[in-house]
Amino acid sequence: MLNLCFIFWLKAALACELIDSFDMSTLFQKGDVMIGGIFPILNKQISSMPTFERKPLNVKLMIFAIEEINNSPTILPNISLGYNILNSCASPTNTLRAALTLVSRTEENESTSACRPPLTALIAESGSSQSLILAGTFGPFQVPIVSYFSTCACLSNRAKYPTFFRTIPSDFFQAKALAALVKRFGWQWIGAIQSDNDYGRNGILAFREEVEKMGVCISFVGTVLRTYKSDKILAVVKMIKRSTVKVILAFVPEGDLYPLMKEIVRHNITGIQWIASEAWITAARPSTPEMYHSFGGSIGFVVRKIPYTGRSSAFVNDFWEVVVGCSPPSVGALSVNPTEKSKKCHGNESLRASQNAFFDVTQLRVSYNVYKAVYAVAYALHYVLFCQPTKDSPCLFLVQPFCFQVSERLQGIHFTDMFGDTVFFDQNGDPPASYDIINWQMREGKVQHVTVGNFTSTSHNAYELKIQEEQIVWRTGKMVIVPDSVCSNVCPAGTRKAQIKGQSICCFDCIPCAEGAISCICLTGATDCTPCLREYWSNQGRDECLLKTIEYLSYHEPMGIALTVVSLMGAVLSLSTVSIFLYHRETPVIKASNFDLSCLLLFSLFLCFLCPLTFIGRPTVWTCMLRHTAFGVTFALCMSCVLGKTIVVVMAFKATLPGSIVSGKFGPAQQRLIVCSCTLVQVVVCILWLRFNPPFPDMVFRYSNTKIVLECNPGSETAYYAVLGYIGILAAICLVLAFLARKLPDNFNEAKFITFSMLIFCAVWITFIPAYISSPGKFTVAVEIFAILSSAFGLLISIFAPKCYIILIKPEQNTKKHVIGKTVNNKV
Repeated sequence: MLNLCFIFWLKAALACELIDSFDMSTLFQKGDVMIGGIFPILNKQISSMPTFERKPLNVKLMIFAIEEINNSPTILPNISLGYNILNSCASPTNTLRAALTLVSRTEENESTSACRPPLTALIAESGSSQSLILAGTFGPFQVPIVSYFSTCACLSNRAKYPTFFRTIPSDFFQAKALAALVKRFGWQWIGAIQSDNDYGRNGILAFREEVEKMGVCISFVGTVLRTYKSDKILAVVKMIKRSTVKVILAFVPEGDLYPLMKEIVRHNITGIQWIASEAWITAARPSTPEMYHSFGGSIGFVVRKIPYTGRSSAFVNDFWEVVVGCSPPSVGALSVNPTEKSKKCHGNESLRASQNAFFDVTQLRVSYNVYKAVYAVAYALHYVLFCQPTKDSPCLFLVQPFCFQVSERLQGIHFTDMFGDTVFFDQNGDPPASYDIINWQMREGKVQHVTVGNFTSTSHNAYELKIQEEQIVWRTGKMVIVPDSVCSNVCPAGTRKAQIKGQSICCFDCIPCAEGAISCICLTGATDCTPCLREYWSNQGRDECLLKTIEYLSYHEPMGIALTVVSLMGAVLSLSTVSIFLYHRETPVIKASNFDLSCLLLFSLFLCFLCPLTFIGRPTVWTCMLRHTAFGVTFALCMSCVLGKTIVVVMAFKATLPGSIVSGKFGPAQQRLIVCSCTLVQVVVCILWLRFNPPFPDMVFRYSNTKIVLECNPGSETAYYAVLGYIGILAAICLVLAFLARKLPDNFNEAKFITFSMLIFCAVWITFIPAYISSPGKFTVAVEIFAILSSAFGLLISIFAPKCYIILIKPEQNTKKHVIGKTVNNKV
């Protein structure tokens, strides 16, 4: 596709035909190569023909840069640059009119045979909406457009705007800078004001995307525009007054924000920390003491200012003429009004009393971008017109360069200007990001724009934010205390955030953590509490995990002491009974009760009384294995002895019957065999239990949230209940046999005592089962010890207490005649 400038160049060689034209005044200077310029001379069009009677500084800087290039022997030698500058009135419609006027022939040239030289590049525009129109209109024709103040990130889209360049960083970088500023000061709850155009909408959109990654919430987004009616402006004011935010970002051009600023001052809205975009933070019109009442301490980003190098600076002549009213006698200086003769300075003028805005030339930020834009185009033209051909890149030697050539060269330029700044464009046509941080401060009754830091892009898409916090004056007027802005205060330790339904994630309630969970000081503001480990539990404040209380039946507590004493008492009674039996073993009562089995039974009872001692104390591997197996074997031995005694009683009665043949067939050897065989079965069960799945110490958490119960896990539930079941079987057999022999006629019928002892034994262990299951923690062990001691005492007292009574209390009954005497008793 032929580009637009080639079409006009071709018409210049053949013929030109004017179809129509707009009535717009221009600032024109013919040259060999033409550069167009579109600037907002006024904020609005106040007449049908705005003129250039008072040229703004940006226009003068463009003219100055062109004149400087024309006088330079190194850039475009022997080629003059011309310019054609029009006024856009900061209106997208007028911008398009101006652009079409630039590429069309004016009426005064209709009679000539040739048109003006075609435009090779366009320096425009300040507003992003205006630049979007220009880039969309002239992009397909490869006309290069270099903007000096359009920051919308949307203009970086190379697919839509392939020939758009700018000397001011994109809002993509400004959004990152603003987000970094918000993060730096910990602001979580902010408001936003946007202009109803591409600049404001895209800027706030990019900013929102950045801060939402950091967990920052935007309470509201107000929209303003300089053409809005007062009711829309007042609606935004009401929005600000209703909101609880203390920090508001205004991503709005100065012309659109000024009506809102006046209303805020009129409503006396103070106490808000304003964050400014580069479009208004250094604007002169709102920088007044009246505005400072509501906007004092505003902080924002601006592009770099001119690196001022002293009186030799190229801009000294301009501000000198404006401030003093005369032009310094320097060669080649640009006069403020080139159509009139300026008064020459005589050398005695003073600047002490001057208050002109141009006095501080170091604040010429936007104008510096105009200067760099002109030089970028000039260097691109130089590379095109003075091309050095190579094997891979031949040159087209033309009098007028094609626009696409200028665009291609602009993409690759890289030069250093007179101030030492390096100028180049990235793949999107954007310059490197570099901002100064500006803070509004009142000094000597005037609003000063004080630089308090900077934001620069580094390699690998990284960014660096430097702020001198001690130099910042905040909305509170203090230079130390940073204002805060949160919807809800950070939840204290021991609580967590609970989202309020229908509100932003930054608005929440703080509720206490549940039991067993904490949120410590290092985790304040967490949405969830952190559960404690199993061995720990939360304290009362829910901000620390404390080690749970270790619980087991110890020898030092009253219950443990009592059970130990009872257990030892039973063991002593068993030994005492054995001593009595040994001392009186030749008496009829001892002989009649089967001395050998009685002593073996007492020995087993002695072991049964000692068995509970393994249940008391901190469980270990050895005590756990010992307590269950010792309990099982000793009680099996005990029941085997009782079973042997019961069988002896029954067999002795059978042997007295006429014609009985069992006499002498159940002597001591058979008794020992029964005891050993019955006990051996339990021993085998215990050995298999210990071999395959032995008991082990275990920590139990289910009984209490604040305690850890140490107990012995049986390992194999089957083996544990097999041991208990076998003991129960032996006890049941003993009970049945003893019950059958209860009516034997002897005065000393031991079957009655065995029956009574077995009833006690069975009753204890039947009631043990539900009590064991329902008892928590260490009481489970206590119940088991109680069952052991109760059953052991039942056997000891029921079987041996009557014998000891006769031996010690009624020795006159300890005779053979009394023992074998028969009575007639029909009662059970």
